[in-house]
Amino acid sequence: MAISTELKSGSLDELFLDPLNPRLGRNNTGRDVTQEKVLELMSDWTLDELAVSFLESGGFWTQEALLATKEKLYGKERLVVIEGNRRLAALRYLQDAIKGKPASSKWEEIAKGAKPPKDLFTKIPYILISTRNEIESFLGFRHVTGIKEWKPAEKAQFIARLIDDRDLTYEEVRRKIGSKMPTVRQNYISYRLLLQIENNTQEIPKENFEERFSVMYLSLRTQGVQQYLQIDIQAEPDKAKAPVPKKHLKALTNFAIWLFGGDENKPPLFTDSRLVDDFGRVLESKEAREYLERTDRPKFEVAYQLAGGDEPEIARLIETAADNIELALTRVHLFKKSKKIREAVGRLGADTNQLLNIFPDLAEAIEKENG
Repeated sequence: MAISTELKSGSLDELFLDPLNPRLGRNNTGRDVTQEKVLELMSDWTLDELAVSFLESGGFWTQEALLATKEKLYGKERLVVIEGNRRLAALRYLQDAIKGKPASSKWEEIAKGAKPPKDLFTKIPYILISTRNEIESFLGFRHVTGIKEWKPAEKAQFIARLIDDRDLTYEEVRRKIGSKMPTVRQNYISYRLLLQIENNTQEIPKENFEERFSVMYLSLRTQGVQQYLQIDIQAEPDKAKAPVPKKHLKALTNFAIWLFGGDENKPPLFTDSRLVDDFGRVLESKEAREYLERTDRPKFEVAYQLAGGDEPEIARLIETAADNIELALTRVHLFKKSKKIREAVGRLGADTNQLLNIFPDLAEAIEKENG
């Protein structure tokens, strides 16, 4: 059976939240996760806004029907919602609140004087699909590349599941979710790297992984990270399941601590994602790497300086000054009597002498050139 075109309806007792929903987080999914736990994990998904909308708009929108499939769950065949879990959870919280069991004061306020539309909890529109695999393309487009995007780690997990569980190629996943090949590949390798870090590093709190996954994803674009971990960013799935070779697992542990942090005594090396490229530059420097590896609580600024990180900025400043001087030289002769310009020239001369003292070979070359 393909996706049905028939609109069905079911009650809250018949429809089950999906315990495999990627949005729950990698460490919270599984067929044994209870409905109560799933509902608790969804409590901060702004469900109250949906509930208020149901009450004010007169019910459930049929054009936003749930997508559900029949699967074995908790020992029986159940009607599991694959798409539309927020809507279903909102109804669950709203019904409990109206029955006098609000989850919080917020839900108590929503339920106060509420007059739910007839059949709001007993005739919930849904479309039946044969298996969750039937709507992979829809989910991928909607939540990976579409307007209702999942968090970075959730996207990567979804892509990895398609590749590892369904044995799809990067190209097949790309076509299925409407993404680009490099994006699919980097998401897969990033997710496999995350699993490898979890298996080899015990001192990093799990929540750190979820919060900073996007930083790790971005870091894999840099040559420094690829070289330090010996990761082949072009690897096919069969060679990317363990991205870092065994002989570089110590480097993997170092990388993980620097990026994700350990306990409160070992914060991440940096927290601003805009510094990812600078982090890659640091790892390209032998001197900077050695500093990071030997220091218990290294400082990013020190490592960056050891890597010569200031060089591009200093070069830019001097090049900009030279450009401005060349521009000024085209007209400065018209203002020989200007006191303001004479003061500026004197300042420039003093600064130039200091620069040339730092580079005596250049001073000698300029002197020879001027006779």
